[in-house]
Amino acid sequence: MIIPQIIYILVCILFFTSSVCPAHSLESRNSSHQANQTFRPGEESQKLKTIRAHLTKVNKPAVKTIQSPDGDTIDCVLSHHQPAFDHAKLKGKKPLDPPERPKGHDTTGILPEEFQLWSMSGESCPEGTVPIRRTSEQDILRANSIGRFARKLRRPIRRDTTSNGHEHAVGYVSPELYGDNYPRFFTYWTSDAYQATGCYNLLCSGFVQTNNRIAIGAAISPTSSYNGGQFDISLLIWKDPKHGNWWLEFGSGILVGYWPSFLFTHLRNSASMVQFGGEVVNSRSGFHTTTQMGSGHFAGEGFGKASYFRNLQVVDWDNSLIPLSNLRVLADHPNCYDIQGGINRVWGNYFYYGGPGRNSRCP
Repeated sequence: MIIPQIIYILVCILFFTSSVCPAHSLESRNSSHQANQTFRPGEESQKLKTIRAHLTKVNKPAVKTIQSPDGDTIDCVLSHHQPAFDHAKLKGKKPLDPPERPKGHDTTGILPEEFQLWSMSGESCPEGTVPIRRTSEQDILRANSIGRFARKLRRPIRRDTTSNGHEHAVGYVSPELYGDNYPRFFTYWTSDAYQATGCYNLLCSGFVQTNNRIAIGAAISPTSSYNGGQFDISLLIWKDPKHGNWWLEFGSGILVGYWPSFLFTHLRNSASMVQFGGEVVNSRSGFHTTTQMGSGHFAGEGFGKASYFRNLQVVDWDNSLIPLSNLRVLADHPNCYDIQGGINRVWGNYFYYGGPGRNSRCP
């Protein structure tokens, strides 16, 4: 199998999220402080100019602006002015009409009107616009460079137990991108295993948003609590048989938008692998990260305590939803994060997953 055949379109919803940023010793803080004593006004000025030029490119003119209680600024941007239409193949075009849903898809579920923090004020984006989380100077400065901003570090495509520092319970928390620990609904795409293409959300020309109710990358509300109320959201990604684009549906019946087929190579025709689960980057040397996956509790604790995926299905060649026939579960280091799968009449194929990271059995 050729590597480009397994291309991730990663869509993660994290209902339990706890992210612990790396701790720095006093010595490291002092050395960092000393390093910063060498202030170069010319370099800093040029850096800020470059950042502001990039912000002008990614932050499109807003028809309306909404302040979110979590500190985010949401811009309502004309749908045909969103970043996707900076792409040469989309210039001068408008978002496509909704495609035919897969057969067997149930859209009777009810999604609350207010499911993201920014919409709780009662404000909304007008028809013909899409809500986009505004990128700030601080967002880019956290990434250390414009080249790293909104990009994942290159890593190998997941196919066996070789994880190269990325641990899985086969989702992804990014305080660097957002500057906080709110659980967020976000997307990521790449067509070359993270080498040169792709980005989070709408931070590059790629995903075309068609919905004015959902801000990709914005905080989710309400969220589940340990041994308390549990909330989940259905997600559907499928390939439109007519035009070949990959569409994303959030909740039951709310089309978010699509990834144009021309972004990809093998995915223009079909996908060869689907993965569900959690991912935490363990880049520390000498000891394991304390970053939690899911709720921070192991799969064995079950409902109300561990995070889960349920009703797992795939769309076949006939554009029909079918149950999984060969679900395999795997955790790289089960003493740190684990996974337990099952099947029943109510939840269909499901699994619980997660864990605390570093603990007495995972030093």
